[in-house]
Amino acid sequence: METQTENPVDVFVIGGGINGCGIARDAVGRGLSVELAEMNDLAWATSSASTKLFHGGLRYLEYFEIRLVREALIERETLLRAMPHISWPMRFVLPMHKDMRFDSETPTSRVLSFVMPWMKGRRPSWLIRLGLFMYDNLGGRKILPGTRTVDLTQDEAGKPLKSKFAKAYEYSDCWIEDSRLVVLNARDAQARGATIRTRTKVISAQREGGLWHIEMEDVETGERHMTRAKALVNAAGPWVADVIRGVMQKNSSAGVRLVRGSHIVTKRLFDHDRCYFFQGEDGRITFAIPYQEDFTLIGTTDQEHTDADVAPVCTDDEAQYLCDFASNYFDKAVTMDDIVWRYSGVRPLYDDGASSAQAATREYVLDLEDAGAPVLNVFGGKITTYRKLAEAAMAKIVPFFPQATAPWTAGVAMPGGDFEVHEVGEKIVNLQRDYPFLNDAWAKRLIRAYGTEAPTILGTAKSASDLGVDFGATLSAAEVDWLMAKEYARTAEDVVWRRSKLGLRLNVAQIAAIGDYMQQARQKASV
Repeated sequence: METQTENPVDVFVIGGGINGCGIARDAVGRGLSVELAEMNDLAWATSSASTKLFHGGLRYLEYFEIRLVREALIERETLLRAMPHISWPMRFVLPMHKDMRFDSETPTSRVLSFVMPWMKGRRPSWLIRLGLFMYDNLGGRKILPGTRTVDLTQDEAGKPLKSKFAKAYEYSDCWIEDSRLVVLNARDAQARGATIRTRTKVISAQREGGLWHIEMEDVETGERHMTRAKALVNAAGPWVADVIRGVMQKNSSAGVRLVRGSHIVTKRLFDHDRCYFFQGEDGRITFAIPYQEDFTLIGTTDQEHTDADVAPVCTDDEAQYLCDFASNYFDKAVTMDDIVWRYSGVRPLYDDGASSAQAATREYVLDLEDAGAPVLNVFGGKITTYRKLAEAAMAKIVPFFPQATAPWTAGVAMPGGDFEVHEVGEKIVNLQRDYPFLNDAWAKRLIRAYGTEAPTILGTAKSASDLGVDFGATLSAAEVDWLMAKEYARTAEDVVWRRSKLGLRLNVAQIAAIGDYMQQARQKASV
């Protein structure tokens, strides 16, 4: 069966990752009618497989990408204020040693190899300090503390490290729950009037009579649906080129470079709450980050990935590489047996012809084609600059819509984020006061996931049993019901790996029980 909408929407967005949802939210908030289609779950690809950081990209300074770093540094605090529940400040410890080396292909390494050939590719300490000085000052930092020098022989951060590391620099960046960020953008867009369609694949998009005629298919039922739009945004991430050539059937030389970034999650490797920024002898860097209270996240790699339709996996070689990299720093070796989970995502970078994956630009590129009905193709981008990318995208689109209002997203809170950054602890205490059956970990998890909406999920509950089925790891039926009703969750995987990371704590049988519950709930709703 095929249906068609009567009136065209102003903007149709293909792709439910962070760029697509960010653009949809921005557009609908300017008074435009918006529809978005995502062929799977929101954030199911790249946007749930990041290193979970709002960061300026310290290493991008070596590529002279000053504008990108400055924009990202400014955005850290703008975004932190808008979502203090799912984002928070973190301190990064950068241990120093004489064998730290540049990637030989960076512009900085080439300059220093010419000026200081005796360094043989090593990063001098003064250069790192200069980079951190720029990092502290490029973005007009107001909330986050600046860089300081750390004596690792005395500081707690030195205890898990090998004794050869005596000095470090410590600087600021921010954590972000990446897949929750995507969902909150989609929710806010929908609350402002957008139509969000998940598990809906765009089959074709063709210009006709000054409009885009778009055919979609519900991937679960096979039902076809037609809609029309005045403008099209292709934010399909790794599939952006496939949409151009396949869905729109256009010849284009524009390309996307697929770079696979893999991560491992291990048992907790250190007791403090700071992160480590490790530099390798091969010129690469990795992070070791406290993760979900009881774990450590280590990543990432940069490997070429040839086909977007081939699911990225963290290979044994990549996992071993990350273990070895971390073991060069930690006093106790990190082994494959320490790994409790691994994941991988594909970054859809703009193909600028760089010779290596790590050298490929992280700048986003917005390609507007105006031949009748306009289409904007979105290449690249990073999660920290998604809001600025959305504003830049709208700057290209609004000339076609004189009724569109001005940029508005800076400082506007995400759902659940309507409180100050420093009030998180107070929110957790208040939640426990109002719901005494919550233990510390449960209350913290709910505030960190839902912020001021946590009490709405808990409702009038006087005990844990009032929340319905206990699926384990503090996940209740009441929370699952909320995720299905408000956050587009349809499967157990949506719940335990994208709306949360409770998959780290739940066993196979428990996850299956969640899936059965959700399926029964959907069946009841359809009757």
